[in-house]
Amino acid sequence: MGHNTGWLALGSGLAGGADVILIPEVPYDIDIVADSILRRSQGGKHFSIVALSEGAFSAELGKQMKQLRGNIKDEADKSKRKRLRKKLRKLRARQANITHELTRQLEDRTRLEARVTTLGHVQRGGAPTAADRLLATRLGTACADYIQEGVSDVLIAARNGDTEAVPLRDVVGKRKTVPQDHIWIETARALEICLGDQ
Repeated sequence: MGHNTGWLALGSGLAGGADVILIPEVPYDIDIVADSILRRSQGGKHFSIVALSEGAFSAELGKQMKQLRGNIKDEADKSKRKRLRKKLRKLRARQANITHELTRQLEDRTRLEARVTTLGHVQRGGAPTAADRLLATRLGTACADYIQEGVSDVLIAARNGDTEAVPLRDVVGKRKTVPQDHIWIETARALEICLGDQ
């Protein structure tokens, strides 16, 4: 989960006490991540939790993909563009296998055992908290009210302690990435959680 944005990995990493959180919005340096884990180990910590968004990628891979996208855009020759797109697909496929590649790289650099846990259905199937139930009730009753008023083609959002109808045209097909100055990023940095970039 979280293929293109880091909201889920960042939020669950903060809530779950992760020591490293890697998200697509902050390309990581594998050496910075490994050093962070080694410092914890040398300081007497017997484990480190790494929360990884499936869309996370290294700064090196990000540079390669950006350069290829630029080359594709600039290339006039159709067959050359096709070859460049194929290379880009290969890099994206490499990104799709990030969990196991990152695990191997960290084991090589730290000489520590790494275990992978993919949350998937376990994460989605948890019991709702009181806050979850309250939010669902608020959004559900707001939705019923908007239907009663004849409002359609909207998404019901919780904002600033209230609910509001947001036109679907304002949200469909748009990606909301984690801003670098978001409070969750700032909180992670204040807690000295490694985001892989410093």
